[in-house]
Amino acid sequence: MMRSIIGTSLRFRLLVVAGAALLLAVGISRAGSASVDVLPEFTPPYVEIQTEALGLSAEEVEQLITIPAEADLLNGVEGVDVIRSKSLPGLSSIVLVFEPDADLYVSRALVQERLAQMGAAAMPNVSDPPVMLQPYSSSSRVLMFGLSSDQVSPIEKSVIARWTIRPRLLGVPGVANVSIWGFRDRQLQVQVEPEELRDRGVTLEQVVASAGNAQISTPLSFLEGSTPGTGGFIETPQQRLGVRNVFDKLIDPEELGNVPVESTGGRLRLSDVSNVVEGHQPLIGDAVVNDSDGLVLVVEKFPGADTLAVTEGVEAALADLRPGLAGMEPDTSLFRPATFIEHAMDNLTLALIIAGVFALIVAAAFLFEWRTILIGLFTVPLSLVSAAFVLDLLGETFNAI
Repeated sequence: MMRSIIGTSLRFRLLVVAGAALLLAVGISRAGSASVDVLPEFTPPYVEIQTEALGLSAEEVEQLITIPAEADLLNGVEGVDVIRSKSLPGLSSIVLVFEPDADLYVSRALVQERLAQMGAAAMPNVSDPPVMLQPYSSSSRVLMFGLSSDQVSPIEKSVIARWTIRPRLLGVPGVANVSIWGFRDRQLQVQVEPEELRDRGVTLEQVVASAGNAQISTPLSFLEGSTPGTGGFIETPQQRLGVRNVFDKLIDPEELGNVPVESTGGRLRLSDVSNVVEGHQPLIGDAVVNDSDGLVLVVEKFPGADTLAVTEGVEAALADLRPGLAGMEPDTSLFRPATFIEHAMDNLTLALIIAGVFALIVAAAFLFEWRTILIGLFTVPLSLVSAAFVLDLLGETFNAI
């Protein structure tokens, strides 16, 4: 067999040389645009479903959400190998690990069909609908950058990060998620004074109802404000005029403090029995940037996304946003795997050049035959480029392993 291959190659040597040159040219051109990463995709296909149920303990989450979802809805999805779950106070997380040869996006479609059934099932009223998280790469974090400023308060930084920076970065191709560490959700807080409630003859339920019904809408299902009513219409001889509620959104603590307490005939206001302030949710952890309260944004990518391309896209988006960041300067040096990849590629290029020069010197010193040297200089790069070309066609990334 080998003799036949060699004989055929010698007989059609010009055709073999032309094909090898073409393969070398195509391989080198494709190598420049090949996907590069720190590690290969070693994580099997999986889908994670999270359900928030604020106010429930871990045991209640387990009994009311996690176990029914596992037993009745998610168990039995085609291709599932392992189901893992954990129940935390206010949060249920279920991870479905599929067989290694399963198609990730087909598996997500199968799970989404079950989630539609889960939405119609008897779930606790305090829980949000279950959410299927985005798929992440095995080395998902492509960039961590900090935001700090002495001119902007931590709450204002969080507002800018949530409504300006995060949506823009999620639009970068390859970005799966952007999480914010140190995030402070802006809230108007009604901090009651028990002694004032007792002295004024006001109950906590009255304060909750007054503050909730004063909003455009409230997540508290037992309040009237959770379901805004319709205004109906007025008939005239020429037309029908719709009647609607006009809401003035309360965005200032002073405005909310002037809301009358229900069932007091307007005699008392919220500021009379409580402190109405602007605050944020209780923090679990925090972020410190440049020795002050700041934000750290973690950018994660989809499976198979090119780390270098995603990093360049995120940095270009930050450059576009920089004029509107109110004095905040993104510091992208906190965690940037693309830097390691760039240095590794430069080192590899230098090593290949040095190795090629030494190989040429050794071959010339021992062989003294220009044909043999030329064949060696041609076949060694051809084998390397051919292997890289095959890996690229198979969708594999070039990485340290």
